[in-house]
Amino acid sequence: MIGFEIAGTEAGGRARAGMLRTPHGEVATPAFLPVGTYGAVKALTPEEISACGAGIILGNTYHLYLRPGYEIVRKLGGLHRFASWDGAVLTDSGGFQVFSLAPFRKVTEEGVDFRSHLDGSLHHLTPELSIEIQEALGSDIMMALDVCPALPAPKEEVAGAVERTLRWARRCLARRSTDQALFGIVQGGTHEDLRAASAGATASIDFDGIAIGGVSVGEARGEIDRIVSFTAPLLPAGKPRYLMGVGTPRDLLVSIAAGVDMFDCVMPTRNARNGTLFTWEGTLNIKRSEFADDPRPLDEECGCGACLKYSRAYLRHLFLSREILSMRLNTLHNVFFYQELMRRARAAILDGRYAAWSAAVLTALACGAGGTGEAVAGDEGH
Repeated sequence: MIGFEIAGTEAGGRARAGMLRTPHGEVATPAFLPVGTYGAVKALTPEEISACGAGIILGNTYHLYLRPGYEIVRKLGGLHRFASWDGAVLTDSGGFQVFSLAPFRKVTEEGVDFRSHLDGSLHHLTPELSIEIQEALGSDIMMALDVCPALPAPKEEVAGAVERTLRWARRCLARRSTDQALFGIVQGGTHEDLRAASAGATASIDFDGIAIGGVSVGEARGEIDRIVSFTAPLLPAGKPRYLMGVGTPRDLLVSIAAGVDMFDCVMPTRNARNGTLFTWEGTLNIKRSEFADDPRPLDEECGCGACLKYSRAYLRHLFLSREILSMRLNTLHNVFFYQELMRRARAAILDGRYAAWSAAVLTALACGAGGTGEAVAGDEGH
């Protein structure tokens, strides 16, 4: 199981700094989980991820179920041993990936029939099977299987997803047979009444933490801010609050102010491979010609290996030459940046200055460091 304690809160605000205790170590919150879709954070070794400061990563149930198969991972000692990762692991339920396969799946009360994106084979995912897979993977934190409708969607469809998510949540909890933690998920789209009902019902179930799901699935940024700020305070104060699949540094800081503790997103790793890098002066597109002879480090405030040793000119050269080292160094930097963002946010909360600190950071990030590039989110595995 896990434990969670609040170490400090923002005076007059909702931001909170906590400590998540897992069987594989303590994780300071706010925390960002690098996404390890297939049991690996793309381009980095477990040692490099740990050196960036990450104490927990996310593994993807859908992809590990299809390849190599959860029984193989179980046989080889679980995901921690299989991937040689000593820190904590959170596994998603597989629901988001399945529901993203809209033309190739059918949802019933029993579960979801879907076809593999690998070979077209037919599979049937139920709440019970999702828990069975996650127990085999041996994650520290499992997620209940939920229904995540893409937005915009009719309110009746969103309401139906909320009700089915709650029924499936109870089935997931009934199926659990280990001491692995299990989080429930709040749905409700952009409708505050549905979010409130989902949050209240989910909080009444004996979960170890609660996630805000169904965010950043087609709605406008202003709607994301509104729903997160509305929903987070409705969740139990003594349990970790997890915002799934979000997002940009700005999104994280705004959501921390709303009272969210945990985040994941493919943005730092996917953007790194596309040459879009995050700095304390804004987003930088390393492909731009202005960096061709720039001797400066990527970010003079950054302590990652890429910034300590290499110039912008060299990083641009690697990217344009399609060198594998480009993906590794860019990813190393972005993952380090996100971890440092969480470290500084935590320190600001504990020092009682989060509002002023985050406002200054948001202003700097909005200015841009040289070519904003495109912030690309989505499912790392597709």
